[in-house]
Amino acid sequence: MVKLSKTSKLNAKSWSLNAGDTCPGSIDPVSKQVLPVCSGCYAKGGNYRFPNVYNPREENRQQWKNGSFVDDMVNALKTERFFRWFDSGDIYHPALAFKIMLIIEKTPWVNHWLPTKSYNIPKIAAILERIEKLPNVALRRSSPNVNGLYDPAVHGSVVIPSVDFKTNATVCHAYSNGGKCGACFACYDKNVSTIAYVAHGRKMDSVIKKLAA
Repeated sequence: MVKLSKTSKLNAKSWSLNAGDTCPGSIDPVSKQVLPVCSGCYAKGGNYRFPNVYNPREENRQQWKNGSFVDDMVNALKTERFFRWFDSGDIYHPALAFKIMLIIEKTPWVNHWLPTKSYNIPKIAAILERIEKLPNVALRRSSPNVNGLYDPAVHGSVVIPSVDFKTNATVCHAYSNGGKCGACFACYDKNVSTIAYVAHGRKMDSVIKKLAA
């Protein structure tokens, strides 16, 4: 049985894994260091450490390998209209990427939002290109930066250091709305090229201060 979650921020359900070794894209392919945006990862602390959050994500890590996973997910999404992949963790294996593609294909009534940093992993990137062509998914390749820098030809999301930071991206206003998405579904919209998320949390503040020093 698949384990879906719904965080207090999101206006949709999600399927996730525990962050860490499920995030191969968190390592810079050149320097081999953890990316700045991942150094302040919110999903390695707080509520994500509690058994009721941690354990279902561990179960998902095993269950996606089952032969029934695609059909189980399609059935779980039969009444959903919006769905987010990975509020924690990422696509860490090409076979998982392929199954996600099949699920998106088989649920045309669902608007999928798929954020990922695994686009620098060649075997995964090839499948992401196929996923991106599907009409009902907004694939958002995350920028590695926390200073608002991104490549508009590549990145579908970026972290900005403050709410008043000047950017051409569409700024997420969840953190001026009690930390909730509310009626906003911009992240699921393929016509919104890049979303800018305002940095938040002590860990991310520490990363930004360290980089600015």
